Amino acid sequence: DMSKWPRKKMRFHKDTYPGMRWNLGDFILWHACRQGDGYCRNSAVGSGRPSWNVQDPAIVMRYFNEPLSIYCGGIDNLIRHHDYSRAILESLRRYPMARFWLHCHHLLAEGRKMSKSKGNIIYIETLLKQGHSPKEIRFFLIYGQYRKNLNYSKRNLKSSTEVLHDFKKMIGRIRKKAGNFYPDNAMAVQIEEVFTEHMNNDLDVRGAVDALRNLLSDMDISRISPEEASGLISGLKKLDSVLRVIF
Repeated sequence: DMSKWPRKKMRFHKDTYPGMRWNLGDFILWHACRQGDGYCRNSAVGSGRPSWNVQDPAIVMRYFNEPLSIYCGGIDNLIRHHDYSRAILESLRRYPMARFWLHCHHLLAEGRKMSKSKGNIIYIETLLKQGHSPKEIRFFLIYGQYRKNLNYSKRNLKSSTEVLHDFKKMIGRIRKKAGNFYPDNAMAVQIEEVFTEHMNNDLDVRGAVDALRNLLSDMDISRISPEEASGLISGLKKLDSVLRVIF
């Protein structure tokens, strides 16, 4: 009803969305069908389809009966879309939709937004054909902080790959020293504490990896016992269940 459109420009949650205008047309539950649309269905309110505001909470409500641990999305979903998902679901279920909401910033290519019209989209298949491994690509993507834009360039990918290879070489020397000895749990706990401290700081993957690299590089591998080396490998394998780039 456009007669209810505010004459004065309003802001929704001014403290949360500075400068974002409140739009009465943003909250949509049902899209009416336009001529040529091939994905519509008949309903009591006419031919149409569910809006994207409805789709997400509908899926969550069907498959989950408790608050989600983490709900992720791009930074563009923070404005309106996730608020609307919460409004719909939490009006039906009197508990939070999710405990944590993570909104990542964009992946750029050579400092520019990727788009088909610009012809600068970088595909995983292309990187694989260039000789990069899936673990190298994954490490490049997680080594940045999710609240900041990540800029792809051949130089940046090469730089993160060198960090990963250097890290794995350190671990390879420790692994050789460890052999099949029973692990020293104190060493495993030590590196887990370092990793957890940084990951608890808003998923600071870079800080966690760099701290582990510094910790290992400060060790004289020739002086640690096989049991201590085995403990380090045991702990690193546990951490790699999160990173999935080392072993």
